[in-house]
Parts: sequence; structure tokens; C-alpha cells
Amino acid sequence: MGLDIKLLKKICETPGAPGFETKIRQLIIKEVKPFVDKIEVDNMGNVIALKKGKSSAKKVMTAAHMDEIGFIVKHIDDKGFVKFHTLGGFDPKTLTSQRVIIHGKKDIIGVMGSKPIHVMSPEERKKTPSTKDYFIDLGRSKKEVEKYIKVGDPITRDRGLIEMGEQINCKSLDNRISVFILIEALKKLKKPAYDFYGVFTVQEEVGLRGAQVATQSIRPDFAINLDTTIAFDVPGARPEEKVSELGGGTAIKIMDSSTICDYRMVQFLKDTADKKKIKWQTELLTGGGTDTANLQRMTPGGSIAGSISIPTRHIHQTVEMCNKKDTQASIDLLVEALLQIDKPDWKF
Repeated sequence: MGLDIKLLKKICETPGAPGFETKIRQLIIKEVKPFVDKIEVDNMGNVIALKKGKSSAKKVMTAAHMDEIGFIVKHIDDKGFVKFHTLGGFDPKTLTSQRVIIHGKKDIIGVMGSKPIHVMSPEERKKTPSTKDYFIDLGRSKKEVEKYIKVGDPITRDRGLIEMGEQINCKSLDNRISVFILIEALKKLKKPAYDFYGVFTVQEEVGLRGAQVATQSIRPDFAINLDTTIAFDVPGARPEEKVSELGGGTAIKIMDSSTICDYRMVQFLKDTADKKKIKWQTELLTGGGTDTANLQRMTPGGSIAGSISIPTRHIHQTVEMCNKKDTQASIDLLVEALLQIDKPDWKF
């Protein structure tokens, strides 16, 4: 049986900028509630789904952040054009002429605008664009705009999911592909070795914030994060820059800029994948952090932490791309790890 593309499409296309995750949170709760023993939402908005294990002697936590990079309305000028502030990291050159949705009293479609190249000076043409060079054109007057939109309203990108051969292409696969993987793992998982906390975190894109709060509450002994990683397997990439590649299997993180994964967890994930014949590749990401950091450090004494990463092209651009088989391998590895995590001798 293949991936549930219909569910993945719904997850990717549901809005949820950092701090404004209400709609995606509601979707997640609806999907996972029938498959877990307990579900709760903490004060920050993290969804914590508990699946009781064979033993309660230890706790295992997996996080998948539900927020997506987006924007927030900063100013509406006299002609109805909207200036914005970014929520998360953007490559400004990818914004030109892109459609966005401002989520006010009702959703309003807008288009990112900037100064046309035809009227730029030679110096301006050479300049690297900044997000401050852009505005959102809603095609409405200030009076019409202010009927529905106010300062502080969140903004997300308007781009649907399509299949491209063996690849999936959509906005916000970072990190909705991981949300999908965690939901599917909770559905598939019958009885984990230990009590398992599947957590859908908020505000990762603006500083790993939700995971910090959830980890302090749960205090896991073991932690396996889920997030995307760079697949720089495209023209012009040198072999040492690749990080991961589409179709190479699920990626087992060694480190990123915020975490050096516990070598015991790294080896456990490799051994589990080999035992179950799950295709995998290593990931060593020198730039960019993930919730793995807070899963590892925000509990007394720390947790034995690692990460299953999903190779992704075009991260933090208008559309991102993942491989179907890598996605299935990530689901399979997470499930098998949760079933086998009581087997190793975890001593140093």
C-alpha cells in the first residue's frame, strides 16, 4: 500500500504560521485521536499524543514541528498595500510574484510585489534583494483591505501539492512531511516498548520554542526528532556539499548546527534500519538547527537523542520536494525503533 497522498496534501496545504497553528493543530488532533491513549494541548499549543507502551519504566519522545515559515502583517499603507515581517527564514529572491494568503477575518489572496526590473537603475539590478523590498498587493483599496485585514494577521504561501514521478512537491514540506510521518507511525504502532509521546510542536521556525516547553514537561529518557534536511543533489553541488539525496533512503542525523546526536542513538537507528532492511543514509548538516537540540537538553540530565531526517530539495523556497520511498522508509524506521528501543544496553 502506498502513501496516503490525500492526507499529506491536506496536511501541507492547511495553514499554520509560527504562533498561529490553530488550523493545522485541529487537523492533527482529528487524525491521531482514535489511535492514541491520551491527547492534550499544552499552554503553548503543542499537541502531545501518548501511546502507552509495554513498560512505563522509561519515556520516549518524538517531535515533529507543525508550524511553517510564513509572514505577519506589519503595516497597511494608504493605497492598501501590505508590508510584512517574516516568521522564519526566507531566501528573498524566491518571493517575487508569489501568491500568499493573509488570514484575517476571512482569507484574502495577495501577490508579492517589488520594483519592476524595467525601472531599476543599473546599481539596483546588481543588488541582492531583501525582504524589505517586497510588499503584498491585494488588489484592493485601503478601506476594502481593512474590512478584513489588520496588523498582526498571519500570512502563508499559496501553493498546492503535486506528484512529480517518485517525488512530492509542495510548499511547507518542511515540516509537514514529518507531521505526516508521525501521524502514520502512530496509526501503525501497536505497542511500543516504552510509553511513547508523539509531540507536534509549535514555533520551531522562529527558535525551536515549542519543543523546549514540551520536553521540560515530558522529561523523556529517549528522543527521536523528525525534520527535513538538505538534499543538495542538484547541478553544481560538490560531493562534500550534498548532505543527503532524494531516493537514498531515510537520513540518520549525526549532527546539525545545534546538536551532536548521541552516538548510541545514531548506532541504534543504523542497526535497526539494517536489521529491518530499511534503506538509509547519513546526515551531517553543518548549518541549520532542529528541535533535536531541545529534546536532547531540556530535561534534567539530558535525553539519549537522535533524529530521523527526510531529504528535501529546495528547502525554505516557494516549493519543496521529497521522495515517496524516503518518506515510507522514515515511517518504517520510526515504528521499528519505538518497538526495539528497550533492547540495547544504553550505557556509555
